[in-house]
Amino acid sequence: MNRKDLVDAVARDASLNQTQADTAVAALLGAVVAAVSSGEKVSLPGFGTFEPRTRAARTGRNPQTGEAMEIAASVAPAFKPAAPFKQAVAQQGR
Repeated sequence: MNRKDLVDAVARDASLNQTQADTAVAALLGAVVAAVSSGEKVSLPGFGTFEPRTRAARTGRNPQTGEAMEIAASVAPAFKPAAPFKQAVAQQGR
């Protein structure tokens, strides 16, 4: 499913037109990005949690030369699915 498919599903399920559904999807995604990028955790019960996770600095290897190199600390977004979401996906895999 891509963004257009998601907008179509939201429009159909929420009885909205395409423009309203696109605005709603954009607002949701924008709010999640803004919150996580400012260091907040976004919890959607039954769906999951989006949060920023800090990665410590570490020594890695350059795959072309094998030389040791320092990899800087960073912050990356992470998603942890809620139990009902995990169960729904697991049931589809059977």
